Amino acid sequence: MKERFIQKFQELYGKGGGIRAYFAPGRVNLIGEHTDYNGGHVFPCALTLGTYGIVRDREDRKLRFYSMNFESLGIIETSLDDLVPDEAANWTNYPKGVMWAFEKRGYKLAHGMDILIYGNIPSGSGLSSSASLEVLTGLMLKDTFGFENLTMVEVALIGQDAENNFNGCNCGIMDQFASAMGKKDHAIFLDTNTLNYEYAPVILKDAKIVITNSKVKHSLVDSAYNDRRNECETALKELQAELPIHSLGELTQEEFELHKEAIKDPVRQRRAKHAVYENQRTIRAVEALRENDVELFGRLMNESHQSLKEDYQVSCREIDILVDMAQAMPGVLGSRITGGGFGGCTVSIVRNDAVDGFISQIGKTYQEKVGHEAEFYVVDIGDGAKII
Repeated sequence: MKERFIQKFQELYGKGGGIRAYFAPGRVNLIGEHTDYNGGHVFPCALTLGTYGIVRDREDRKLRFYSMNFESLGIIETSLDDLVPDEAANWTNYPKGVMWAFEKRGYKLAHGMDILIYGNIPSGSGLSSSASLEVLTGLMLKDTFGFENLTMVEVALIGQDAENNFNGCNCGIMDQFASAMGKKDHAIFLDTNTLNYEYAPVILKDAKIVITNSKVKHSLVDSAYNDRRNECETALKELQAELPIHSLGELTQEEFELHKEAIKDPVRQRRAKHAVYENQRTIRAVEALRENDVELFGRLMNESHQSLKEDYQVSCREIDILVDMAQAMPGVLGSRITGGGFGGCTVSIVRNDAVDGFISQIGKTYQEKVGHEAEFYVVDIGDGAKII
């Protein structure tokens, strides 16, 4: 695969020079949704799907970008002196945003680059194609300019800064962290309040992780994602009038129930309830996995979806159809929406002997109900971003 990308790179930009290759994965979150910007816990894992980058240095300050996923756009050209968001820049706003965030922190980018990108994460699927591209760019800059003291956790934080403040989506840290810090066959139990984390082996005896893509694309910048974050921040301020807390993730379910009336709006109250209860579900789910109680893990996934559907209201008709069918099938231990919501994918834990039937039956019925196909990925958990 690397050879094919290099050949395409040389067709576009010419031969010669030191060509380097990088990869950063997408992620799926097993449980812990919309908790990462509320100071709670998340439990994502890196996928073997992701974004590849081929890079060569230039002697000037020019930047040239080409994506094999958007070939009709051709080479998009800009420079290190023009790192501003621009609608015409299309997908290149994501790597440009990371370059902007590097420079803002004092990491000077001394010269331009020719860059080729290819990603095999379905666009708009909720598997973090944007975070993957941001972490890829961060690793590329760290390696190219010799920023050896920059850790991969810091690369993740820079990617989040770029998404928040350059591209306008107020995401939490989970997606970039999972892409930067993934570990094969492990999920990351991350406390987003402190960035303390541990790797938990994902040992699913006789079961597989199956991602189902609804083919309903979401756009978090244009969606109600930022509204949800604002609602939680307002709810937190209301609770802080009664409680000495810094985030919703600090509350137990019991503490929330005792003080929830401090939140004056019923919609904000439901948003905060999800953030608190989902955090506690995530903690219990990781304990269940450690104890090889995959059935309990699955039940908590089901509860997570119900909360995301009713209290956080980030699901949609197509996703609910997929989850309802999955939860009703023998051999399915748990199923839920994953990612920011408003479309995208579900994640399910499915017994090995039920996987083929799951894909066949749900695929057929989904197409009958909504009029288009779903896509299915029986996934492996991979490592984080790397130099190839």
